[in-house]
Amino acid sequence: MKKIMFCGGGSAGHVIPNIAVIENLGENIEACYMGTDGIEKRICKSNNIEFYECDAVKFVRGKIFKNLALPFKLIKSVKTAGKILDDVKPDLIFCKGGYACMPPALAAKKRNIPVITHESDVSAGLANKLIARRCKKVLTSFPSAAREFANGICTGTPMRKNLFDRSKVEAREYFQLDMRPTLLVTGGGNGSEIINHTIRKSAAKLCKDYNILHICGKGNTVATNIYGYRQIEFTDDMGLAYACADGAVSRCGSNTAHELVALKIPTLFIPLENKRSRGDQIKNAEFFVARGLCKVLRERELSEKTLIAGVYELFSDEKLKTALAASAVKCGNERIIKEIYGTLYGTKN
Repeated sequence: MKKIMFCGGGSAGHVIPNIAVIENLGENIEACYMGTDGIEKRICKSNNIEFYECDAVKFVRGKIFKNLALPFKLIKSVKTAGKILDDVKPDLIFCKGGYACMPPALAAKKRNIPVITHESDVSAGLANKLIARRCKKVLTSFPSAAREFANGICTGTPMRKNLFDRSKVEAREYFQLDMRPTLLVTGGGNGSEIINHTIRKSAAKLCKDYNILHICGKGNTVATNIYGYRQIEFTDDMGLAYACADGAVSRCGSNTAHELVALKIPTLFIPLENKRSRGDQIKNAEFFVARGLCKVLRERELSEKTLIAGVYELFSDEKLKTALAASAVKCGNERIIKEIYGTLYGTKN
């Protein structure tokens, strides 16, 4: 029996893909998880995955003084991670990017434990750049990201099994939607204030023709009586939400973007762009729009008028629907598992 330690945290985008990989490991591999006292701990608990807690340090963009103590905090975190690895003795570390991966990846190198990491975005994040040379393989969702690393391999994005082959009838009944086309709106794990505000200003007009299923983030629901407008804080079953969607408005985090394209859902992406972002969502959106697989509305151009126009164009764009139907973007689980087994057992791929 082989054991893999999974790492990644800070946001659902670093945790849920790990869960997708764990679901596909097979009976001969035991999975456990190392992360912070954050969302990864809650998700692992709900999925009955053995969890080990380790503090991690995060680089804060644009805050020089807040970053001065990072090297000292990192050394402490690496020591903690090393003690956990000595106790658990995993055969492999699988990282999903983000600052929570740094301590276990660095500690693993000192113990000759092989490390694989996965990069979701078009351009690599800071954590993966820092640990890449210590990894056996850097798996990526985008071909261009794989080319950034000597050990890069484009595998696609891990996706949970329950996203696929879901019942549209069941989804409509669950979310109490009528037979009209449904627009799914999501702003990421915590919701997006600007998307929430704009979709609510637009809802009365859009709901004349469409249902809206709005995933707005924890604590972000508001009182409303607009017929056809349904809001929820979050859902643990995105597969059911996707199943009722005939179109979507979404941020352009890599995992969500790949899921929407793989599920052939026409989407208007509104990429996150602010000083706290490295611009990865814009690059993700540019990749998909260049291939005719989505529409994009820049945040600086977002208004009630542009959103309404964008949604109506989305639903009527037959060229987009044809491109999605022919798209080769799909779940990357099979290739990722192949690379994991190749590292664990020394098989050639």
